[in-house]
Amino acid sequence: MNDMTGKQSKYSRRAIALFWLALVTIVIGVLIYLEQLAFLYVLATLSLVVLLLVVGFADLERVGRGNIEGFVGKENL
Repeated sequence: MNDMTGKQSKYSRRAIALFWLALVTIVIGVLIYLEQLAFLYVLATLSLVVLLLVVGFADLERVGRGNIEGFVGKENL
């Protein structure tokens, strides 16, 4: 169940992530091909700012040891 209405998503999270990765790769490739490096620098700077804001506002105090099992696996704890 993915959202509040109880509907299941048609695509998995991995498929959506791969779609976005492919889209970003194509956009970067086109910008390099068209020699729009100044615009690419601006996009890179804005992307880095957004990433730092997400990390800065992440509520890491609420992350407990119980949530780690999904990442590491029980045999490594």
